[in-house]
Amino acid sequence: MIKLYDTMRRRKVELDPITPGKVGMYVCGPTVYNRIHIGNARTFISFDIIRRYLEYRGFDVTFVQNVTDVDDKIIKRANEEGRSAAEVAAEYTQAFISDMHAVGVKDPTVRPKATEEIDTMIELVQRLIDEGHAYEVEGDVYFAVRSYPAYGKLSGRNIDEMEGGHRELRADGQGLEDRKRDALDFALWKAAKPGEPSWESPWGQGRPGWHIECSAMSHKYLGLPFDIHGGGSDLVFPHHENEIAQSEAAYGCAFSQHWMHSGMLQIANAETGEAEKMSKSLNNFLLLHEALDIVRPEALRMLMLQTHYRSPLVFGDVRLAEADAALTRIENAMKNAEWLLQSAEEGDSLVDTEALRAAVALARESFCASMDDDFNAPEALGVVFGLVGALNTALAGGALAECDVPAVEQARNAVGELMGVFGIDVWGVAVMDEGGNYPDEVMDLAARLAGFDADAPVNGLFKKAAVDALLEARAAARKAKDWGTADAVRDGLTGLGFVIEDTPQGARVTFAG
Repeated sequence: MIKLYDTMRRRKVELDPITPGKVGMYVCGPTVYNRIHIGNARTFISFDIIRRYLEYRGFDVTFVQNVTDVDDKIIKRANEEGRSAAEVAAEYTQAFISDMHAVGVKDPTVRPKATEEIDTMIELVQRLIDEGHAYEVEGDVYFAVRSYPAYGKLSGRNIDEMEGGHRELRADGQGLEDRKRDALDFALWKAAKPGEPSWESPWGQGRPGWHIECSAMSHKYLGLPFDIHGGGSDLVFPHHENEIAQSEAAYGCAFSQHWMHSGMLQIANAETGEAEKMSKSLNNFLLLHEALDIVRPEALRMLMLQTHYRSPLVFGDVRLAEADAALTRIENAMKNAEWLLQSAEEGDSLVDTEALRAAVALARESFCASMDDDFNAPEALGVVFGLVGALNTALAGGALAECDVPAVEQARNAVGELMGVFGIDVWGVAVMDEGGNYPDEVMDLAARLAGFDADAPVNGLFKKAAVDALLEARAAARKAKDWGTADAVRDGLTGLGFVIEDTPQGARVTFAG
């Protein structure tokens, strides 16, 4: 039984899919006027992990995430840069997709763009007008907030204590707020302004308001109600509150079964270490692609795993280093397991295989228990480290008998599988490197010191063969007490970024870069 914290109900509740075995999820996507920042990334990574776990538990997940590709911010940037809003949106839509791929976030099942769903939005706006929940004023259409008595139920706000939105002036100086029937009413459709992108509608040329697109797209691709609506906690009000009001007013049914929100990301002050809100004014605003220049994607995900998705997350150099070190510990266990599995020999067991198998069974059970409890990734990650500890204990002797292989493989596979639920691939480091990332210079070193074919093609396969030849040459030199050649091989490999480790089974090499 999976429990999640439902923002609407303000408590943990059991996940209750509308269709057994299936989950429909909608997570608000980006407004594409710039590259996303690491706070955005925190939300998208959090819901990627939630989605992955649901799939791991056997659910068929339909994951919908929109792209807002028409918006005031996009238009403003286009005007500043002297190009069209469509060009700006296209550039940053692709940048967003690239950034998501870089941090291992899976593509959504459907990624609708606002500009491709205008007819769907117009249909919804007209429905709201017909139902008496919206009204038109000189080409603008507003939602009548007081026509929906339950307004405020998600955020817990009292409608009589709310204030209207920020005042906006038209070209003639008249306030748009002055034309509303109520200051709380919000725009569903905006009349066209000169030079802005617009579409034909029953109310004249214009473009959709921000809130209406998510209601229209979620209804189209998931139906109502659907299972989970997610986003950052900053969207609870007014965006999600407005989505609920316009959707439930239009269709007369619940909008989403469950509401989930991720916590905000804060930046650790470089001098004091104290958590601060990320902002340009504090000069601590960091875009995701800039962060990936200083930390590998897997370590960034690891950092975000270490804080529960609903809690504030503090981003800083110290915590990044700790996350990278923690990930390296897991990777080293996978590398060590792979090496010893490949060099296992006949003989009596060297491992307490019964204890190792029991550790695997306990880890799988405990991992699911943690994730079933509102996707408690930090606790589940602790379970993985417990299994890594058991694996390291089994490998501590530095050798394996062939009869130990099945139990060790089971433990190694379980570590890789559970980390995969988090979207972190630790399998790649466990597989003996085929040389694809080795430096080209290793070919010359092998030709000079190991008699390797100097005309061999420079590719991963032959670079791996060159390293093997160097290790063989070093072993032969050491046996012949030719310490000069042995040291030259060692120093040459070390200088290229390789690490040599001598074991009872022979020398093994890893590429540190």
